[in-house]
Amino acid sequence: MAYKSICTFLASDRDMEALLASATTLAKRFGAHLEICCLGIDSTQSVGFYAGAPAVIYQEALDTAKAAAEDLANAVRSSLRNADLRWSVDSAVLTLGGVSSFVGLKARFSDLVILPLPYGEGRSVQDEIITEAALFDGDAPVLILPQPGAELPDFTRIITAWNQSDESLHAIRAALPLLKVADQVNVLVVDPPAHGIERSDPGGLVTQWLVRHGVNVDISIIAKTLPQISDMLSRHVKDQDADLLVIGAYSHSRLRQAILGGTTRNLLEKADIPVFMAR
Repeated sequence: MAYKSICTFLASDRDMEALLASATTLAKRFGAHLEICCLGIDSTQSVGFYAGAPAVIYQEALDTAKAAAEDLANAVRSSLRNADLRWSVDSAVLTLGGVSSFVGLKARFSDLVILPLPYGEGRSVQDEIITEAALFDGDAPVLILPQPGAELPDFTRIITAWNQSDESLHAIRAALPLLKVADQVNVLVVDPPAHGIERSDPGGLVTQWLVRHGVNVDISIIAKTLPQISDMLSRHVKDQDADLLVIGAYSHSRLRQAILGGTTRNLLEKADIPVFMAR
């Protein structure tokens, strides 16, 4: 497996150049095609207009969103004009309620989606919606970049969180192209259950599987000494001087397949290195 189709989504020009720089760097590493989707999002209609509002009001909102998408697309084309890689630009005008279906469709046919951190100063609800749509509607792995403007790391030392769940297995499997070229991969098991299926050898099977793929891997089994798992992961990342964390993405509701779960959200809110997620 390799990443041959990488996608990113832009809903504003905030951090556009930084996001494009990271996306193009990764696309070049894997010889991938990079698709940039520029979104003009009309959030007014999700709030609603008074009954009988004239059609011109709706049209003005859509025209504004269309102009924003076109401006973004033109800025991206200008930025990538001389880029030494295969790339394409798409644009769409969407209501806030239509973001999930569009992003989900695009992400579904991508090997990897690259997005900025959805939380923090200057971020909005649409950033979280895009992230959730790529993960849960598109069923695509997502690489979250927390530091706009920072150079994309080489991902030489990677932490993979392992808790025997389907989500953590899917994340590790989706991250294999990165794991195989890393200098060191550390499988982290936090407070494994005494009576779990892996009780005699926590993390042993996934570690063996990675070794067979040629991954240079070791394993850390640690006790939970902090209130939240996200705090344990963050501390271990710092202790290991890692430049990428691979985790399973969890939702509050498996029926809705949306709204990031507590551990996932807490971790992203405090992330200072890239985080690779899959569900």
